[in-house]
Amino acid sequence: MDFSQAPADLPSTKPYLVRAIWEWCNDNGFTPYMAVEVDGSCRVPMEFVKDGQIVLNIGMEATNKLQMGNDMVSFQARFGGVARDISVPMARVAAVYARENGAGMAFEVEEVSSREDETPEDPPEPPPPSAGRPHLQRIK
Repeated sequence: MDFSQAPADLPSTKPYLVRAIWEWCNDNGFTPYMAVEVDGSCRVPMEFVKDGQIVLNIGMEATNKLQMGNDMVSFQARFGGVARDISVPMARVAAVYARENGAGMAFEVEEVSSREDETPEDPPEPPPPSAGRPHLQRIK
């Protein structure tokens, strides 16, 4: 049987391998880390992104509500004592490995296609107030 030509409609093995390495790390007392190539589709604390990449501790003690689906990895984590919501498309995961020994797997990072009909999860921030005199408007 020739496995070199897999049908294009087969789902990616990447999410299954990410979950397997995560489980292997936890079963063996290692801390699972995930390297992410950050782009606009990633919801991560940008102040910790260096050279377009962030490394996240995805261990059970470091995360809350961890979900590793076939398309997205999402969880809550604390950065500087502040809880943050994290979501990373599986396509942007560059590696998953054990912090203690580096054992794990690197992956090809894919571009995430954005759809124009999607709305952003976070509403835009209102513009800052002007430095001039306050303006009140009566609404009846």
